Amino acid sequence: MSQQMAKKDFISNLNGTTLLEISVGLPLGPLCLLARGLLLILYFLHNGRPLRSISSHFLLDFIVLIIPPVLSCTVLAPVLPWVMLSITAFCAGLLLIIYNRRTNYAKASLKQILSDFSGTTLKPEHVPSITVFRVFVNVLTSISILAVDFPQYPRRYAKTETYGTGVMDFGVGSFVFGNAVVCPEVRLKPGVSHHKGFYLMRQFLAVWPLFALGLGRLMSIKTIDYYEHESEYGVHWNFFFTLAVVRMAASLFLTVFPVRKAWAISLMLALVYECFLDLTPLKAFILHGSDGKNSRTGFLNANREGVFSVIGYLAIYMASVQVGLYLLRKRSLVKDWFGVLHSFLWAIFLLFICLHISQTYTDTVSRRMANLSFCVWVVAYSLLLFSCFLVVDLVLVFTKLLVKGASVPCSWNFMQAAVLSKKQELQPQDIRTIPRNICLIDAVNKNQLLYFLQANVLTGLVNMLVDTVHQNALSAMLVLHLYMFTNCLSMYLLQAKNVILKWW
Repeated sequence: MSQQMAKKDFISNLNGTTLLEISVGLPLGPLCLLARGLLLILYFLHNGRPLRSISSHFLLDFIVLIIPPVLSCTVLAPVLPWVMLSITAFCAGLLLIIYNRRTNYAKASLKQILSDFSGTTLKPEHVPSITVFRVFVNVLTSISILAVDFPQYPRRYAKTETYGTGVMDFGVGSFVFGNAVVCPEVRLKPGVSHHKGFYLMRQFLAVWPLFALGLGRLMSIKTIDYYEHESEYGVHWNFFFTLAVVRMAASLFLTVFPVRKAWAISLMLALVYECFLDLTPLKAFILHGSDGKNSRTGFLNANREGVFSVIGYLAIYMASVQVGLYLLRKRSLVKDWFGVLHSFLWAIFLLFICLHISQTYTDTVSRRMANLSFCVWVVAYSLLLFSCFLVVDLVLVFTKLLVKGASVPCSWNFMQAAVLSKKQELQPQDIRTIPRNICLIDAVNKNQLLYFLQANVLTGLVNMLVDTVHQNALSAMLVLHLYMFTNCLSMYLLQAKNVILKWW
């Protein structure tokens, strides 16, 4: 068997893992973010000034934000629950140390601190959790697309063949979710109105790089005879095409229907598509081709998974638009965001019930078809992951409230607690010590498409140069960490030079 065929077989015919295992690993990113924020605050508390060195910031970000996910999805996967407990205990210890050494509220009771915390006014410019969610999904995707080619990556985490819930299946859906919550229709400023075709044209100008990247990937794969998993999207289709078509179709829908009715469009698409899957030969066509023997003759036949799964991804996108509209409502107090968390928890609970009903009476989760169960699962877990990031950001706000002048890049800034005395307010000299937002999250955020493209290119290069399937643990970890170090360092250098490679 050739090396290419060995790699193809290595990622084929997989059935995913359990919802419980995915749930256990879901808070890993938020916990790493919390650990990094608490370490920065503790450094400030110990030294009386923030961490100023750009290189030190980068090393801290790489060690705390990147290395744990790389290890957790490879060599530490068998002990993942213990990894999660260890990071949680570490964060709890840091929080306790900071609380005991706090410079604000030194003599106040915890009840009084929590009361003031709930009344703290947050700066309303943006919601950091949205940025962090999108960046982490991008980073975790870049880790997985190469790690999956190594034997140290559990096969149950990889994309499923037809049915099942794999970690990478959720990654694809959450990528669509993250794009939708910041789409142009969501970010429309109050009082600003545009012609209905404005956003459609704007979206067309925004997605042409995706079409170009999709064509570039297609031609490069065919030219070098790179191994392909055809049942993922088809012979010619790829995720760049899916994302571009979904964004265009969503803008087209939103020129006809009110944006606030995005949830109804999502529900209609998911239900109608599921009816077609269950009541017509469409499911058999997607799974087995027009002749029932997995034929790939003709464009639609060759790319049936990619073409029809667009409907499911579009349903996810429209549901996420509704989430984005809800998130960007004007809220200023911490207690308002407690209300958001409460609403999300109820939504997640109801979606889990819907998932159980859907899997019981229609069909189980299938990324290949992007059926109703897949859509419900992705939205539920995306809301759960986002809620974890939101909780972490609120914890960091609470911690910064305890330490006068402390700052954490890419986290919420607050005005001041409602009842802080004048002696406790941040003074101008304290504000000047807060460093510019130089951090890995902001670096990736400013060039997300470039980062994703670079990760795909480097993944292809590694696979051409290295026999990934037969690597031992040490070699695999060396390659993966070098690959991620290159990805992250390039984005970090671009941010340090204030370079944003986006011209459309």
